[in-house]
Amino acid sequence: MKDDSKQGLLDMTVTSVWQTKQGKPKTLADELGAFEEFGKETIVLHNQIADLSVPVFINEFWTSGQRQANKLHEISYRACFKPQLPKFFIDRLTKPGDIVYDPFMGRGTTLIEAALLGRVPMGCDVNPLSSVLTAPRLRIPEIEDVETRLNSLELDGPIETREDLLAFYHPNVLTQLSNLRQYFIDRRAAQANDSIDDWIQMVATNRLTGHSPGFFSVYTMPPNQAVSVESQIKINEKRNQTPPERDIIAITLKKSRALMKEVDSTQRESLSQLATQSKLLASSCDDTPEIADDSVSLVVTSPPFLQIVAYELDNWLRGWFNGINPDDVHLWQIQKPAAWQARMTDVFRELRRVLKPEGHIAFEVGEVNHGKIKLEDLVIPAGRDAGLEVRLVVINDQDFTKTSNCWGVSNQTKGTNTNRIVLLRKSA
Repeated sequence: MKDDSKQGLLDMTVTSVWQTKQGKPKTLADELGAFEEFGKETIVLHNQIADLSVPVFINEFWTSGQRQANKLHEISYRACFKPQLPKFFIDRLTKPGDIVYDPFMGRGTTLIEAALLGRVPMGCDVNPLSSVLTAPRLRIPEIEDVETRLNSLELDGPIETREDLLAFYHPNVLTQLSNLRQYFIDRRAAQANDSIDDWIQMVATNRLTGHSPGFFSVYTMPPNQAVSVESQIKINEKRNQTPPERDIIAITLKKSRALMKEVDSTQRESLSQLATQSKLLASSCDDTPEIADDSVSLVVTSPPFLQIVAYELDNWLRGWFNGINPDDVHLWQIQKPAAWQARMTDVFRELRRVLKPEGHIAFEVGEVNHGKIKLEDLVIPAGRDAGLEVRLVVINDQDFTKTSNCWGVSNQTKGTNTNRIVLLRKSA
């Protein structure tokens, strides 16, 4: 028997392929519809939400097969998107010197990519760890200065240590890390820390735990999260392992060189100049008076989803090393879709305030409850309630095939190889 529902959608899909090949695309929608950079035609659907029909563009708009992002991005953080995502929108919707803002900046992907492209980066995150991971990559010291500073530190002196952390570290390594931690705390308290200190702190934070000799710890979970002490003890027992001695200076220098590998002197100077204009806020992004009205050209961000990722558990060890009290970090943990939508409406109102007229928001969303909830169904009404125009939805599908995915776009439900971005705009 013929499946009329599928055939109807297939007819809509085929007839919706964008017809702009005869001339140069004039809008982002035109470009998305005519996009064929990776040899595939865009599929265009329409998502009916309330009384609004939103065009949905599906293609492989950026891919792991294209030129890899700058190595300066290679700082681990859970649930972060690839730099190719913000680059796609920054290239098309801004010009050099414009402000690009991420209100949920995480590891700073949007900010670093914006700065590398000559835009002024601004970011906000309620977790102060985000600034620790982002700011040093805007003010990059010379590797020789990093090496000199590391070799000048007294890391083997007597100091009180957390004995439970011996589940992760060799006693000598724990002593050195504890001394390094106290050095950073003292330097910040005296307001004496400089770009070299901040860089070392960022790199050391990124090397605290992992699953290879390139980290300070014994084998543990991937580097974007830290298991509990109890879980690490079980891992050690299961693997019959004890924490080995590591050379934390050599590891820090090796990672520093890797991060700096593709940054030349011209870029280093450009990033430093842009950093003087940037703002990195450790606050709630629905109230950011530090950012002027009508100043931001583009927002690219991914919000916290419906209590999917427990960042405070993942980052407890990073928090300890950086002197961050988890009780002082009030991360959003929203379980109900209606409450999440209401909170996003507040965020969008604030984003509308800081956006320039005709400024855009590229809001990356996901799915929760095994695909039963698509967050764009909550984001689009929230954006409209905040006074923003809903322009379109972009679905970047890296396993895109026209015949298998055009009806349901199967990867969307898995959340593995797709990005879903709602594009909104502030009217003129």
